[in-house]
Amino acid sequence: MSKKFSVRNAFVVALLAGSALAPLAAQAHVDVDIDVGPPPARVIVAPPPRPGYVYAPGYWRWDGHAHVWVDGRWIAARHGRHWVNDHWEQRGPHWHYVPGHWARG
Repeated sequence: MSKKFSVRNAFVVALLAGSALAPLAAQAHVDVDIDVGPPPARVIVAPPPRPGYVYAPGYWRWDGHAHVWVDGRWIAARHGRHWVNDHWEQRGPHWHYVPGHWARG
């Protein structure tokens, strides 16, 4: 077996392994639970509707030290789904961040 053939096989194996793990990485998420509730949401007038898009309003993101405001954004609509806004839920004495996501219905 030649060295060139072995290197090519190793490359193909690495490529296949990486592509097999890619869907897992795309689905990975990190839960954020903190003891500090977010400030009140900012009052911002939503822009006029745009055909084919949904407006996701701004929200407070935790940067590890403090809440930081993230401005709203337009997201391409998905047929048969509705957008659930990013938000914080109080769970006992802690606050849990729920990322924005598409839900059926």
